[in-house]
Amino acid sequence: MSKRVLILSAGVGSGHNTAGGVIERSLNATPGVHAEISDVLELSNDAYQYLYGKTYFKLVDAVPWLVGWGYEANDPPFKLKKPVEMFDRINTMSTVRRIRDFNPDVVVCTHFLPARLAALLLAREVINAPIFVVTTDYDFQGLWLNPPFSRIFVAREETKAYMEAIGVPADRLTTSGIPVRPLFGEPVDAVSVRKRYDLDADLPLLLISAGAAGGSYTTTVVKQTLRMTNDFQAVVICGANAELKNEVEHLVGGREHQYRVLGYSNDMPDLLRIASLFVGKPGGLSSSECMAAGVPMVLIKPIPGQEDRNSDYLLESGAAVKCNYEGTIGYKLDEILSEPGRLERMAASARRIGHPDAAAKVAAAVAADDAPPVWITQAARESIVTASEQGMSVVDLPSGQRLHTLYHQDSGRSAAVITEDQLDSLVAQRGARLGEGTLTVTTQDLVNQRRWRRSSPDLLLELRRAMGTATAVTFDLR
Repeated sequence: MSKRVLILSAGVGSGHNTAGGVIERSLNATPGVHAEISDVLELSNDAYQYLYGKTYFKLVDAVPWLVGWGYEANDPPFKLKKPVEMFDRINTMSTVRRIRDFNPDVVVCTHFLPARLAALLLAREVINAPIFVVTTDYDFQGLWLNPPFSRIFVAREETKAYMEAIGVPADRLTTSGIPVRPLFGEPVDAVSVRKRYDLDADLPLLLISAGAAGGSYTTTVVKQTLRMTNDFQAVVICGANAELKNEVEHLVGGREHQYRVLGYSNDMPDLLRIASLFVGKPGGLSSSECMAAGVPMVLIKPIPGQEDRNSDYLLESGAAVKCNYEGTIGYKLDEILSEPGRLERMAASARRIGHPDAAAKVAAAVAADDAPPVWITQAARESIVTASEQGMSVVDLPSGQRLHTLYHQDSGRSAAVITEDQLDSLVAQRGARLGEGTLTVTTQDLVNQRRWRRSSPDLLLELRRAMGTATAVTFDLR
């Protein structure tokens, strides 16, 4: 029987669904696996879909500072307000039905909203399936951390190191990169692509992207390129914005030999792989596609929050430059093209941090890994919040707040995260027996400790969950 994998995404922009679709194709190419993807917003009512999807981008255009504030406010894990969680649950009941009907063996989430919902269903024993979370930006943001889960895939090693520092067990983290179509890392028939668009192989090619929705900033970029002194050609992709396409065509009138103006295009993989520079926004998926293809980026108007963080990583890696002044975009492009060897160095940096195999890594882990979930007590979550907010590692917290991870002795996998105070209470109340680096718990120990059960019901519940169906478990203590 095939392993049934349900991939849950959310159509806030195109990146989350794109990543989910790439993972779906990779899983369905894996023997013994059947995968399907669902967009939780498409399953919800129209009002919720509009509020969650469209409103976000309206805020980005009107009050970007507010979007940045919201990102930073939710950067520490477990800070989402209860009314927001309840509102999401009410409006995602159709997703619950979809999960029940599909009856998955594994759930993969490429957005934090379904990750939170799936974790709730697992905790309430509505489902019994490992949850794999695939992040889609270079930095980790607290909304993605929703225990219980089996594995979180992150984009880069520093992100993994950060999550370990705030208390997430290392064996539950995998650095995979952000999933993109593997063809971005494959050779392309450059001669054929240039012939298709009548492009000159001797000129550097600027790929100017307005994104899928067609961002209006594109006209500013095109106006700036009209003033450049270096020779170049440009392909301008205007997305689904027909009005923008007409405006750009008018702007470049008389210079059709230099510009190719397209609407939404399925040729992005081919065009990107022959481009010299990508000019656009640093979304997680678009950035990862560029890095997989070895194409440096010129970054325009990053969205405060995740795109600012993406920019930081691309800049420090030497794979991008950022235009802080709209009036100097042309200057910056000229500067790159004029400096001997600079394009080549930036391209090498892009290839170095690219992960064209990210989807294959995720699919291989999903197909092979049946790890039970890791459980994190409420007190441990509070320690994680404190460490995140204060910018420190959990090992530097006051002694009682420090974390201990319990590992199943037989499998070596992490099972639960508790605080030092909870460990001391557990041993003092004889709810468990402490050995040489081990902790032994029986169901009878837990049942007998009525007074302790009343004072710390959360610890009792998480330990019982971590034990699974066993009546006695010895954990390695770290």
